[in-house]
Amino acid sequence: MSGAPIGFEQVLGLWQEGERRLRAADPDERPALERVVEALVDELRRRVGPSFTAQELARLYVQEGTDWCFAVAMRAAPDTPAAWDLATVAGAAFARYVRSASDFGGGRRSAAAEQEGS
Repeated sequence: MSGAPIGFEQVLGLWQEGERRLRAADPDERPALERVVEALVDELRRRVGPSFTAQELARLYVQEGTDWCFAVAMRAAPDTPAAWDLATVAGAAFARYVRSASDFGGGRRSAAAEQEGS
């Protein structure tokens, strides 16, 4: 990996892929996956707070990774190992939570945020 910082635009695709995988999941596993995603969104709310930018959420994703998501997933769906797939559940959780970012709307960061480079 180069020394260039990874930003929102780079991780958004990963998050959207998690949402796609969630939508395509086996219907029998979907309730457990949804429980995990909601638990992860709750944890993101605790970690990031209610007021944040898309770039701040991306920074958390890059700096802290998603290893912490595994413990949350195991607690939320202890009997459904398929719901521990972090590419799916963490991606979907970040994709859902970014919609609450102060500079996010319509599937992308606002023009003002992009101009500021934040």
